[in-house]
Amino acid sequence: MLFSSHEREFAKGLTDAQRTYLRDDHLRNVLNAGPNDVNANVTWTNAAQAFTETLVSAQEPYVPVNISSDPRSTAGNDSAYNAPGTDISRFPSNIGLAATFSIDAMLDFAKTSSAEYRAMGITTALGPQIDLATEPRWLRVDGTFGENTAHASAMAKAYVDGSQNTYDAQGRSTGWGADSIATMIKHWPGDGPGEGGREAHLNAGKYAVYPGGNYEEHTKPFLAAKESLAAMSSYSIAIAKDGSPLTGNRVGSAYDTVKIDQLRKAGYDGVLCTDWGVTTGYTDPNSPFGMAWGMESATVEQRHYAVLRAGLDMFGGNNRTAPVMAAHAMWQKDFEAGKNPISADERFRQSGTRILRMLFAPGLFDNPYLDLAHSRAVVASADKVERGLATQRASVVMLKNAARSGQPTIRQLESGAYRDKTVYIPSSIGHGFPSVFSQETQDRVGPTIDVEVAKKYFGRVLTDTPVKDANGAVVDYTIPDLSDVDLVLMSLRSPDNGDNFTGAGMNKDGTFYPLSLQWRPYTADGPHVRRTSIAGDLRPDGTRENRSYYGKTSKIGNERDLVSLEKAIAAVRKVEQAMGTTIPVIAAVRAKTAFIPAEFEKDVDAILVGYSIADEPLLDVATGRYNPTGRLPIASPKDMDAVEAQLEDVGEDTAPYVDSAGNTYAFGFGLDWGGVIGR
Repeated sequence: MLFSSHEREFAKGLTDAQRTYLRDDHLRNVLNAGPNDVNANVTWTNAAQAFTETLVSAQEPYVPVNISSDPRSTAGNDSAYNAPGTDISRFPSNIGLAATFSIDAMLDFAKTSSAEYRAMGITTALGPQIDLATEPRWLRVDGTFGENTAHASAMAKAYVDGSQNTYDAQGRSTGWGADSIATMIKHWPGDGPGEGGREAHLNAGKYAVYPGGNYEEHTKPFLAAKESLAAMSSYSIAIAKDGSPLTGNRVGSAYDTVKIDQLRKAGYDGVLCTDWGVTTGYTDPNSPFGMAWGMESATVEQRHYAVLRAGLDMFGGNNRTAPVMAAHAMWQKDFEAGKNPISADERFRQSGTRILRMLFAPGLFDNPYLDLAHSRAVVASADKVERGLATQRASVVMLKNAARSGQPTIRQLESGAYRDKTVYIPSSIGHGFPSVFSQETQDRVGPTIDVEVAKKYFGRVLTDTPVKDANGAVVDYTIPDLSDVDLVLMSLRSPDNGDNFTGAGMNKDGTFYPLSLQWRPYTADGPHVRRTSIAGDLRPDGTRENRSYYGKTSKIGNERDLVSLEKAIAAVRKVEQAMGTTIPVIAAVRAKTAFIPAEFEKDVDAILVGYSIADEPLLDVATGRYNPTGRLPIASPKDMDAVEAQLEDVGEDTAPYVDSAGNTYAFGFGLDWGGVIGR
């Protein structure tokens, strides 16, 4: 029933602490949060499996170790959940996979990543994340398959099918085999409708709200993918439009019997695991954070019992047997008092059966060991790396492609067409946010596209000269002479509000501010901003906390991206006027959420969108080597008033941006060389 906390340093070998929880706490499910180091992962896996064999006795049956992982194949370095290390194939984020609008691409990713996972000893993926991205500000949009239910459901099913099968040389499924991994779909019943886009890892976003009464819609991707051997519950407390608990329970999903019963009654008999940290409260002594939402006043043991009562099987992030056995005793006591229908032993056997299926299916009981030479040959093999790059290219969305010079800015060109051209790549400054892990912040500075990569495409690459303060920190840039520039290529990160662990949307004093999808400061004083929040804590006097951010202003870490783009545009316009030339400007948005193009669209010639992809695939599209095929998996809003007017639990209800060419940036929109895709 235990699923370990994050293990990040497999290169150190099997540690005493790990031996202790394997031996004394009988833990057999380990979360690998370390880098993509094949040698370290194979060596640790074999050592752990060998150690568990030594524990077998007449009283202790053999159970191999099931190793799991959060996503580790994302190409970009902007994802909160991604493993470092270069020795693995790289694909777009989930929202980027959704942008391909290709079930084949999704299946190919699942088959490729599962084979690499198995070669590193990983037999369970803590994913896919299949929450619906119905709230465009939500901090985890990049992990979803977008806002459209049918599309997200199809992609979720393909991910599960591709992972939980093995395929022959003709691409035919042969069922479970050497390349199969179990999946853990998350986060039931959908964590996407966080009020105002805030996220449920921290107190700032512990409430999911349903002003549109659209709860059932969020369950559909899970029901489409219920062949998954495991599922993970969400953190949030569900709140109805009137502020009351949607299910009658003001507790997080792992404690909510109504939510869990709904999935079981839909025919799901796989493992149900809590998300990590739900048996720890953020008000517990010596706890920097915890997600026991609605159960803060309970003891750790009582929380474990409540999770079992709700119907879950496993405790994410728990290395200790003691609170689980305390919950066993509580269950048995209530059984003997007539309060539970079955004994504690029978209840534990139910969970044990489901958990063992997750270990039997990939063949761990047959052979849990790895061959290092085979693993090296599988992980990051040339064919897998190329498939990842191809999918990254296929995920790029082209939103605008003007023709100021008489022909489209981005058009089919021979490879090497820009080898005699000069490109200017502006630089930027991005400010980080303090988090629960560290109050220190680090700026992201420098060219917005890797200069060395750009040199493979262009004859000459210009960028800015940094201006530093007395402490050596970059505070500004000097633009170079642009008189010989043929193209400006600027990459912007989508507006950065922070991440899951920065408490985005909530100040230290407990007041709130808006998350924003524009780069410039946004003050929330429009007609659609709630003056009273839907959700809020209940106070001892019976009143409810108001989490409204009306009148407050956003906090965006990368406003300088827009400033740098504006300065670049102003500089090239002067050159154009002086020399009578046309210098195209391409803005490439590296998106994690939706974004508002209104701040720059009219002033640029082309707009590309990449979802956690590398520079090479982006440049392949920008330089005409690859015809873009991606389409928007989530709309780009008209403005922040449109964002405030939409309902957190309803997809495709945000008024989309209409650009200067008359194109509407709604779900499914994208351009190729010939125009609007699908027309």
